Amino acid sequence: MRSLKLQNRYFKGNMYAELAKRNLKRHMARTVLAAVGIIIGVIAISSMGILGNSLKLSVSDSLGDVGNELLVYPGFGEETITEKQVEKMQKVAGIENLIPIYSSASMAEYKNEETYASVYGIESDDLPGLAPIEAGRMYKRGSSDCVIGSQLAEDLEVNIGGKITIEDTKFRVIGILKERGMGFDISADSAVFIDEQMFTRIYEDTDEGYSYAIIQVEDINEIDTVKEDLEERLNKKDEEVFVLATNTILSSIDEISRYISLFLMGISSISLLVAGVSILNVMLMSTMERTREIGIMKAVGASRKDVLKMFLLEALFLGTAASLIGGILSFGGGFLITVLIMKQASYLFAPSSMAYIILGIVFGIMTGVAGGVYPAWKAAQMRPLDALRHE
Repeated sequence: MRSLKLQNRYFKGNMYAELAKRNLKRHMARTVLAAVGIIIGVIAISSMGILGNSLKLSVSDSLGDVGNELLVYPGFGEETITEKQVEKMQKVAGIENLIPIYSSASMAEYKNEETYASVYGIESDDLPGLAPIEAGRMYKRGSSDCVIGSQLAEDLEVNIGGKITIEDTKFRVIGILKERGMGFDISADSAVFIDEQMFTRIYEDTDEGYSYAIIQVEDINEIDTVKEDLEERLNKKDEEVFVLATNTILSSIDEISRYISLFLMGISSISLLVAGVSILNVMLMSTMERTREIGIMKAVGASRKDVLKMFLLEALFLGTAASLIGGILSFGGGFLITVLIMKQASYLFAPSSMAYIILGIVFGIMTGVAGGVYPAWKAAQMRPLDALRHE
């Protein structure tokens, strides 16, 4: 007996599913138009989410390798980091590398080409820890040789052995760095790196102190502790230095990227709202056209729950089919947007990007079902006699 009841429920549920499919096919043009709205909405939400996530991943990849660094700048009213302050920094526990840096900017000239470049005075032993060399070798202490970034080498069309002019002084290029991307510590790709002695020779007054210092900590989990120790040791009386932790900047960028993604998705969700209204309209028209059919169903024993189920299944089938199509097409939409804006699509297949496609599909299905709730409720509330009398 129990088995018969279960079979009856199965066939009854399957019947309503078949009726829902049949009703969608009866007005195919109207169904397709409603589905197009959901498809566009899913593509828009997923593509904007992928774009925002790609921007975030791009910045994280470019800056992620400096997350264990502290940047020490002169405090308010100060101009340089002194040797005495550097000695105090070296006594703080947890520091792996301490790299004091001279920094300025000048026009770099090569033959008939010139461009604006950052110029750094840094010991040759310290540079590989910040930007590895791709071709050539490092300069020696006191030499008039230099190492340049990959972008600068491309802009000036200079190769190893060429001589570039900085502040009326010629430097022989003996090394080119690997492409590094953006950085909070140094702008390596468009920079010239020379020995400290040469830097203080061509730039006046720089021998009084360093522009800033880069500190690489041994354990990234202890970066806040090291920062506090530095501030406590150097800023006992006055605020002589300002210490900036790069991991806090990365966290801020992640948060900003998340807000950008949400904003873009919020704008895109308007198209889904329009699609929901379209489905509501389609389902209401379907309810009015099938008033007599609903009356007959109720007259032969269909309950309000059964009618409600049939109409909700229609909305569910429509929303699911359209959302899945939109999700598939989102790959193409995400690819086009990331290529046009970011000039690459390497982040499209990242798990976090795929999550936005799933999110778009879920929103699309929810929109479809939400659009069918009121028409389904209205159909379920019809009285059998009134429905049968409907012309």
